[in-house]
Amino acid sequence: MTISMQEFARRRKNLMASMEPGSIAIVPAAKMVSRNSDTEYPFRQDSDFYYLSGFDEPDAVLVLLPGRANGEVVLFCRDRDPAMELWTGYRAGPEGACAKYGADDAFPVADIDDILPGLLEGRQRVYYAMGRHTEFDQQVMQWVNVIRSKVRTGAQPPGEFLDLDHHLHDLRLYKSAAELKVMRRAGEISAEAHCRAMRLCRPGVFEYQLEAEILHEFGRNGARYPAYSTIVGAGKNGCILHYVENSCEIRDGDLVLIDAGCELHYYAADITRTFPANGRFSPEQRALYEVVLDSQKAAIATIKAGNHWNQAHDATVRVITAGLVKLGLLSGEVDVLIASEAYRPFYMHRAGHWLGMDVHDVGDYKVGGEWRVLEEGMVMTVEPGIYVAPDNLNVDAKWRGIGIRIEDDVVVTKTGCEILTSAVPKDADEIEALMAEARLAAH
Repeated sequence: MTISMQEFARRRKNLMASMEPGSIAIVPAAKMVSRNSDTEYPFRQDSDFYYLSGFDEPDAVLVLLPGRANGEVVLFCRDRDPAMELWTGYRAGPEGACAKYGADDAFPVADIDDILPGLLEGRQRVYYAMGRHTEFDQQVMQWVNVIRSKVRTGAQPPGEFLDLDHHLHDLRLYKSAAELKVMRRAGEISAEAHCRAMRLCRPGVFEYQLEAEILHEFGRNGARYPAYSTIVGAGKNGCILHYVENSCEIRDGDLVLIDAGCELHYYAADITRTFPANGRFSPEQRALYEVVLDSQKAAIATIKAGNHWNQAHDATVRVITAGLVKLGLLSGEVDVLIASEAYRPFYMHRAGHWLGMDVHDVGDYKVGGEWRVLEEGMVMTVEPGIYVAPDNLNVDAKWRGIGIRIEDDVVVTKTGCEILTSAVPKDADEIEALMAEARLAAH
């Protein structure tokens, strides 16, 4: 269930087809990052580099040269080194880069300063994500300056830098059948992890213990890493949008908000569920929960090809505002409250974001100043929420400290959308039934 080398080749072809004639694209790989002392974080390849190459080693550079007679795809990578490989694992080397990863030409990255100026020379335009890698930016400019220094001998330096991100990120926005297959599986694994946490939650358990259960479920299904830091917020901690301390004891009467998704073969899932620690929603918790769930359903109903990006958010705002008025947390005319953004103290974020190789994935939300029109193959999250701050004195005390978010991953289809994460319950009765069943089985 991984992406084939043919698909990586097709992506490179698609990118080169969008480039101006006489141009070159330069894409650096990620580097190893130090965690502390002589310990490094697990390596994770740069998403753009991996999208085009499938190559998962650090210290590499991909160069695309449309129309080059000797081969359009050049990869610079670390040379084979049996002594180092004994310590840090096997390397593909330049030969493997051609044989396994579809490069037309490959060279040791140690030789890049000697070779790359020659590839740049005579190309009018450079596609490159300037400003993202400061050190590498300087290296690119050095290569250009090497050619500039030889202008009197007839050398032709590139005269224009173009932003690579615009073209590349537009390609990444549309998911192929193979990508969707991986994302479906990432959604299934993540859904099962959320179910596991619901089954094992009890008052007296600590937030980090539920996080451990989530990560266990990811890892045993081949997704070794989460796509982002797992959020397990019990009680008032659920009102902190990016709460990652996960250090508190879960108490009877708390709601538990878990925002967690795995990364599988470089693709992210992103799910949030909120459930009662003791297995039963209180009347206030259930009332607010139903508003959030209704708003999510209203948003999902708007997601189909031809509708625009912001319709889902608008739908959540309307349902949440009306719900807050009905429950007495806001007062006034719904349209007036929406216009004045009176809902913002309770619902301060957007209803979703693009999803793919990055959890907040690439792609423009507006095109030509207008909200982007949804098209088949785009994947997005739908994640409305209501958060009543524990110190909000404008509302009755019974509502304070309740934080609720419900999030699913959806792909736009021809006729509507497909929910990739539906295997974890979100109906309040279904959540209570799952938790009750787990408690019965435990006794």
